[in-house]
Amino acid sequence: MNKDSFRARLRRRERLIGSIVSMAAPETTEILAASGHDWLFIDGEHGPLGPLDLQRMIIGARGVPCVVRPPNHSETEIKRALDVGAAGILVPQVNSAEQAAAIVACAKFPPQGRRGVGVSRANGYGYEVGPYLAQANEETAVIVQAEHIDAVHRIEEMVRVPGLDAIFVGPYDLSASMGKAGQLDDPEVVAAVSHVAKTALAAGLALGYFATSPAAVAPRIAEGFTLLACGVDTLFLRQGAQHMVETLRNAPG
Repeated sequence: MNKDSFRARLRRRERLIGSIVSMAAPETTEILAASGHDWLFIDGEHGPLGPLDLQRMIIGARGVPCVVRPPNHSETEIKRALDVGAAGILVPQVNSAEQAAAIVACAKFPPQGRRGVGVSRANGYGYEVGPYLAQANEETAVIVQAEHIDAVHRIEEMVRVPGLDAIFVGPYDLSASMGKAGQLDDPEVVAAVSHVAKTALAAGLALGYFATSPAAVAPRIAEGFTLLACGVDTLFLRQGAQHMVETLRNAPG
């Protein structure tokens, strides 16, 4: 494995700082990539993004690794994300070892999985199929989200799935599944996140976490979370614009 690949750095548990991108604009990924991000989290679950949008956004990132969250567990969606050049996938709502194993199989070429081979951007539009096949399984990151109480209850089995690289905690959906939507400081929600974290770390997996501000993400670093997604492109735009307007409206004169 290339020691500088996204997957290698993820598995070494390097601190990787990223943000969610949900707008279908390569200019957005280009701007964020230039800001020093280690990776970009392209949200195909909640963002209105098709395969061509994903490809153009990854091209816009100018080499900064992009991890795509497909809308579901679909083999077709996973294959498309990887074929357009994603460094990995981050699959939502994974609640069992069986689901995690099926996702790994979709992301890996035989004999490790069942991913199909076709002409795509990932393999140089057909001109680099051999080299791509030689390294793809080793360099494609497979990350699943533990964002439901069912995943918490089954996390011991999930972390033992071969080929899994990281567990990414989705705190908002997790709290909602516990009947405590948005109550991230509730003791039961805190305990659920802690259980997932300790189990994943003990199994040698990396841990991921999302929050909308550095203040909310930073405390997780001490708990072993290294795959950090902080902020969303739409929020960056709104917050920056709103700050400017409020500053000028309140300026003396």
